[in-house]
Amino acid sequence: MAKDLLAVLMIIAVGLGLVAGSQNGGIGGGAPVRRITVEDYADKMKAGWIGQMAGVGWGGPTEFRYKGEIIPEDKMPAWKPELINQFRQDDIYVEMTFMRTLELYGMDVSIRQAGIDFANSGYPLWHANREGRTLLRRGIAPPDSGHPEFNKHADDIDYQIEADYAGLIAPGMPNVAIELGEKFGRLMNYGDGLYGGQFVGGMYAEAFFEDDMEKIVRAGLKCVPQGSQFAECIRDVLAWYKQNPDDWQKTWQLIEGKYQDNPDYRKYSCNKGDFNIDAKINAAYIVMGLLYGNGDPDRTIIISTRCSQDSDCNPSNSGGILFTTIGFKNLPDKFTSALDPEGKFSHTPYNFPTLVDVSKKLVRQAVERGGGRVETGADGKDVYVIPVEKPKPGKLEQCWESGPIANSKFTEAEMAKITAIAGKDISKAVSKFAPGWKVKSCGDDMNPGLRDEELGKTNVLVTHPLDRTTGCQLFRQVKLPADKKTVLHLTVGHHPEGDWLLIVAANGKEIARKTVGKQTASQGWMETEVDLSDFAGKNIKLELINQPTGWSFEAGYWARIELTSQ
Repeated sequence: MAKDLLAVLMIIAVGLGLVAGSQNGGIGGGAPVRRITVEDYADKMKAGWIGQMAGVGWGGPTEFRYKGEIIPEDKMPAWKPELINQFRQDDIYVEMTFMRTLELYGMDVSIRQAGIDFANSGYPLWHANREGRTLLRRGIAPPDSGHPEFNKHADDIDYQIEADYAGLIAPGMPNVAIELGEKFGRLMNYGDGLYGGQFVGGMYAEAFFEDDMEKIVRAGLKCVPQGSQFAECIRDVLAWYKQNPDDWQKTWQLIEGKYQDNPDYRKYSCNKGDFNIDAKINAAYIVMGLLYGNGDPDRTIIISTRCSQDSDCNPSNSGGILFTTIGFKNLPDKFTSALDPEGKFSHTPYNFPTLVDVSKKLVRQAVERGGGRVETGADGKDVYVIPVEKPKPGKLEQCWESGPIANSKFTEAEMAKITAIAGKDISKAVSKFAPGWKVKSCGDDMNPGLRDEELGKTNVLVTHPLDRTTGCQLFRQVKLPADKKTVLHLTVGHHPEGDWLLIVAANGKEIARKTVGKQTASQGWMETEVDLSDFAGKNIKLELINQPTGWSFEAGYWARIELTSQ
């Protein structure tokens, strides 16, 4: 009788989610599971999105204004309820591109389709995101778009910023968060840059079932290769927290000494000075807020912000993770009272209610795909039954000793689906300056376009290479007369602190190459002519390329582009 009563009590406890049950809902030898009601999942997921919005809104005014120093307490912005409406923050809406891809194509979507969708995004980007998207638009398919052979920002923070979604649709499923990183994180990152996002996703996945911040951090840590510098950094922060449980600024100083000042831990930082957008150190600041925040929303966000560097993204991550543990209905009113439910996230089809609905749709797919199920409890509430799984991180990779590239390129059919223009569109300026000419692969650095005056000349077209290897191209089709000599006349200039390489090509064949710099361009300008006699009577594609040299002030200045025949 006692055994029967015990069995009944255990079944009730499992049904209430008080203990782990078996994969088939029973007890005994089956695989352990976690249970969360569909209602409780939605409440925590909503809170996770709110936490991101709160963190980025509160820390936004401080972003990179403080580097290598703790933000003074009196410089911390005051919270205002309307700050929750962060619909134009790239720290949030970029990950919604990934959500949209999953919504349209399902959890088994290919990495190549993910790359096509990201390539077609229209928002401004920086660092690894921008480099990755540029590479995708040039035809370099993932995972090579995130490989350090091509992407010089592969260790930057970018996927770490955007990985919240991966845990918010994967409660208790760290391997889903890891897998989503392998699919979306490799569009722009590699090594520690990728691991940062998988770490964040793993912490969110655990936050649906755990509110002990140290356990949440350790759960995220299990999602990354333990031999990585990223894992070393998180282990260090956990150890220093134990040594200094009441002094977060002492731990900050230890982080600074090793991960800011020691070049061995900045081998692939895109900037070696005080500015540090490396994933490791910024992940440390996320963890600082979680550990020293003691479960308090204000303190968590404030500490992650005051650690400096990317001081809106980091509190967005820590705020989102903490708020997930708290749940929407338990959040302080100051974080929810002014939310505009109709506010639309920039460059997305989502407002807050539709974002929540899409998350609900995707989590059900993730649970069922992962071997879980939905049960209806005795109280009539639906419950997610989620198998407990051991995280399986990918193999160790580090940017400074990277593995081979995949030689992945988009096919012509795939490229036809990428309709976004790579770089900045200055086609109207080019048409006005030189009718009949077109442009492609113009980067957005140094404000390219048509200027009334530049370097002492009027009506000057400014171009800029797309990236370190891709020059900006001015091109046109032209039929050259058969019985006349045609000459291309160019007046080109350079920024006083830079130079660039002028390449002229006809039908893809280089016919002229000249450096435009201090040694060749008197007072900043150079006159040059190219004889096109070899192409007389032919219809040719003529290309003028602003090719980068040392990637410093690489803008090309054009005062004259003219064809004459006589």
